[in-house]
Amino acid sequence: MSTAHETAALLPGPDQLRTYLRALAVLDTAIGDDPRFCQYTFDGTWGPGVEAALMENGSGDDFSVLFTSAGVLIRGFDHESEMSPYGTDDGQVWPGVLDDVPALLRPLLDEPAFRDKGIDAPRVTACLWRETGDTAWRTGSTIAFPTGSEDPDGSDFLFHLLTDRSPEAVQAHFEDYYERSVPLDAIRHVLAGRPLTPAVARTLNPAVLADGALLQRIAAHPEVASYLSCDGEFDLARTDPIDSIALPNGLPVEPVAGCNAGGTHYLCGPAVPEAPRPVLYTDSEGRASLIAESLADALTLVIVLPSWHDALAGFRPPTLNSDYLDDHPGHPADRDRLLAALRLPPATDREVLDRLLTTAARTVPDGFLPQVRDEEESAFESMLEPPTE
Repeated sequence: MSTAHETAALLPGPDQLRTYLRALAVLDTAIGDDPRFCQYTFDGTWGPGVEAALMENGSGDDFSVLFTSAGVLIRGFDHESEMSPYGTDDGQVWPGVLDDVPALLRPLLDEPAFRDKGIDAPRVTACLWRETGDTAWRTGSTIAFPTGSEDPDGSDFLFHLLTDRSPEAVQAHFEDYYERSVPLDAIRHVLAGRPLTPAVARTLNPAVLADGALLQRIAAHPEVASYLSCDGEFDLARTDPIDSIALPNGLPVEPVAGCNAGGTHYLCGPAVPEAPRPVLYTDSEGRASLIAESLADALTLVIVLPSWHDALAGFRPPTLNSDYLDDHPGHPADRDRLLAALRLPPATDREVLDRLLTTAARTVPDGFLPQVRDEEESAFESMLEPPTE
């Protein structure tokens, strides 16, 4: 028989568990085609002083892991368990499951999200906790589990990814749920706590960051389209460049967006389904630069680092982006919301800046510095300049 007692012995410490649950939520969002069907989510602002890792499988089973300054509370509910409040004679929680929960953590069970209409009891069949400073996970000490089941409280079924945290187990879960292969290296990358870059996200689900999918999401989110056309200077309605250009490397170019100052963003290379194309920017003064390795990278750039033009001109933090943030103090929240709407991985200013500079540096050597088509001696100048003092 496997119960919450066995689960308690297999769980990691609170900090490791939090990091792991965050990674599961990142993976679920990146792998799935629709965030509404993700099983694992993580909410860092679930309540005052409370972070919540949540699992809901869509079949009536769920769990929550609530992180607070007083400790961590794990609540699980298996709707088929004999220990469900719906299966007891009095409609109450199975005796002993909650009796030993510490007073400082007990109020977390009163959260309306864990209670259903028509029943005066929290939705729980298994409960574990660990107070701050404790060295082990605890569970009810007086539970008389029903006989005849190998998993009477559902803990083995509910918490299988919390007790076996191997990349192989995580891969098997997501491949079974989404019914397609998921690369193990990408699973390992995220579980190790490394940033979910667009490149890694693309390996987890190539279709999500494909050009067509991103353009459809922009069209479906007026706030995103409004930001891109104004502050982002990436207006999808401006696809009529001042001049027709050609690249020395012979790759075709496709105008995808423009800006108020007369600049144009181009996708470079043939359009191949789910294959990223580098993004080239030309301004109205005869200068140009590669700015991203894909449309996903370019959108991340203009959302996270709206002053990227200054970065190419040599400006670096803390000066870079400072004027924009002074005028738009709410940008960090807007940035996170816009990235989420486009299903783009989160990214820091430094990560985005490093990607921009690395990509811009190959503009000339890789044949991406354009010239006006059919005009000799009309090559553009590179926008990338050395850092300012």
